[in-house]
Amino acid sequence: MVITNKSVEESQEYLLSCLQKQPVIIVPLDQAGGLVLAKDMISSMNLPPYPKSAMDGYAVRAEETLGADREHPVILDVQGELLAGEYKEYIFRPGTAVRVMTGAMVPDGYDAVIRQEDTDYGEDQVAIYTSIMSCNNYCRIGEDLKTGDMVLPKNTFLNPLAIASLAGVGVDRVPVYQPVRVAILATGSEVTNVGQKLAPGHIYNTNSPMLESAIRGHQGVEVVLSRVVPDEEKQLEDALRYAVDIADFVITTGGICVGKKDLLPLVLEKMEAEPVFRRADIQPGTPTMANMVKGKPVLSLSGNPFAALINFDLYFWPAVSYMTNCSDYQGEVCRAVFRGCYPQKNTHRRMIRAELRGNEVRIPVSVHSSSVIHNVTSCNCMIDLEPGRSLEDGEEVTVRIFNLRKC
Repeated sequence: MVITNKSVEESQEYLLSCLQKQPVIIVPLDQAGGLVLAKDMISSMNLPPYPKSAMDGYAVRAEETLGADREHPVILDVQGELLAGEYKEYIFRPGTAVRVMTGAMVPDGYDAVIRQEDTDYGEDQVAIYTSIMSCNNYCRIGEDLKTGDMVLPKNTFLNPLAIASLAGVGVDRVPVYQPVRVAILATGSEVTNVGQKLAPGHIYNTNSPMLESAIRGHQGVEVVLSRVVPDEEKQLEDALRYAVDIADFVITTGGICVGKKDLLPLVLEKMEAEPVFRRADIQPGTPTMANMVKGKPVLSLSGNPFAALINFDLYFWPAVSYMTNCSDYQGEVCRAVFRGCYPQKNTHRRMIRAELRGNEVRIPVSVHSSSVIHNVTSCNCMIDLEPGRSLEDGEEVTVRIFNLRKC
C-alpha cells in the first residue's frame, strides 16, 4: 500500500520505521569530533592521577597556617620546589612547605596550597601571611573522575568538551557511529552546473550547492556524490543505482511531478523501489516522496529550491538523528509572537519564510514562490502555519529555525 497525503509527522514516522542504525567504527580520537559515541566510555584511571596544585604557591599542612596574618606570619622551612611534570619525593615534616607551580604534584602529607601572593616568596624559609583551609587550591586524586566512573554515556555527541573528557583519561581510539554518507542527484536537462556556459533555456544548479552546504555544515554527515542528471531514463537509472551503491542516504531533486519528463517515479518503479510515502499535506513541496532501494532511503524533493530546502529540513535531519542515535541534528522548533499581517488562508499546511528576532517573528518578503530562493537570505526560519489560518498582529505561531550551521 502506498502512503499518500499524510501529515509531515506521519510521513516522518513511516520513513524512520524503514531506516537502520549506522554501523559502529573505531576512529582515532583526533578524528572523532562531531561524531556520535557508540558505547559507554568508562574511566580506566583517576583524574587527576596525583594530588595537584591549582596555582603557583607553597604546599603546606593547612592546620599549621592557623592564625597567620601580616603582623603575625607563620614561618615554614622550604624543603624544595616542584614544577609541573617533575617528580621528587619530599617527606612531610611539621613546620615545612614545598614550593609548587600550577599543575605540580603536591607531596604526601601536605593538604593545601597557599598562593605565592600571600607569602614573602621565600626560598629557604617562607613567611605565610594568611591561614588556609584543608584542600584549598588543591586538586585531590580522582577529583574529576575516578577509576570505573562513567566518562561519557553511549550516544553522546562528541563536541570539543566531550573530546577533552576522553583525552583526559587517555582514550586514543573511540567507537562511533559511521558518518552518514549522502549522494545528491539534481535532475533536469535544463540544469547546468555553475562554472559552465549557460545555454538558452537552461538554469544554474542551485539545489546541489545548497544541500551540500547544509550537509557539510554538520559533522558526522558527508557528501560522497553530487551530480546533475539529465531527464533521460537510462542515465537517471544508472546514476541512481550508483548512488544507492555508494551512499547510506540518497537525495534527488526534481522530476517527481506529472510532467512529460518527470521520470523519477518510473525509474524507481523499474528498480523495484519500496514506497515509503507519496506526497504530504504541506506546501511548498507537496509532491515530495520517499522510497527504499536495496535497503537505502531515497528522498525525492521538488526541483524548486525553497521547496527542496523546506522538505530537506523536515525529513533528512530526523532521519540522520535516528540513524546515528543523536538528537543534535534536529532543528529547533519554538513559539513566537507574529508581527504584521498575513491575510491569506491556504488550503494546505504551509511553511512561510520569515525572520525571528527574540520572541517576535515577521515576514520580511513579499514573494513566496517556491522557485524563489534569493529572498530567503533575509530570513532565518519558517512559520509553520495550519491550513485555513490567516494571521493578525500579536498572534502566537509555531516557528521552525532553519537547520543551517556555519561550514
